[in-house]
Amino acid sequence: MTLPSAQRLYQATNTTWPARRTRQEAGWEIRDGAGGGKRVSAVTLAQKELPDIDWIEATLTEQGQEHLFMIRDGDEALDASLAARGYEIIDPVTLYLCETAHLQPASLPRAQSYCIWEPLHIMREIWAAGGIQEPRIALMHRVQTPKTALLARSGDTPAGVGFLALDGEIAMLHAVEVLPSYRRRGVAKKLMAQAAKWAEDHGAKYMALMTTRDNQAANGLYSSLGMRPVGHYHYRIKDTA
Repeated sequence: MTLPSAQRLYQATNTTWPARRTRQEAGWEIRDGAGGGKRVSAVTLAQKELPDIDWIEATLTEQGQEHLFMIRDGDEALDASLAARGYEIIDPVTLYLCETAHLQPASLPRAQSYCIWEPLHIMREIWAAGGIQEPRIALMHRVQTPKTALLARSGDTPAGVGFLALDGEIAMLHAVEVLPSYRRRGVAKKLMAQAAKWAEDHGAKYMALMTTRDNQAANGLYSSLGMRPVGHYHYRIKDTA
């Protein structure tokens, strides 16, 4: 079976983790993230040819936005041009993918993980502890495709959360957060198993997610589960103060 390409996963990311508003102009895709983080605020290319960088810089300045660009596979010309203008790399990210059936467990531990929508107060508290605040919860509500929040316990204690949404045959997992005192206790694996079951039940052939390259624990977990790195992106940012 041919796995979806990195370009297909970029599309799924936009669908399952959407900006408040997106517009295409002068060869650029410009986002209003409404405080939802870099992924929904960064500018991306909307064409193969390199557009006018002076124009987009002036537009971002006029709108009061950060000069922040997402650089995806195939964006080498933009990457080099921004580097020459003094933009620095931040947060390199790896996209992971596998067939949903590969993650689907024979059974789930009883009363250890749940699919819940809308998120409970305790789930919001766990997200908040990891820096995932209300603007990102509002972002989850904007998703128009089938979606769910995930909750996993460590024993009787709620300890981990995540958000899962569909774009066609792809289930994309976002906002995985495990309380620090419960890490390395199998909570993330419970979240992944629950996510795979929900995805399978909703007809998704593939499970995908992303994590920063410096998150060694997450990269190790996803690799140990048989997920494969299939794409990358990073950001370029310039201090305009």
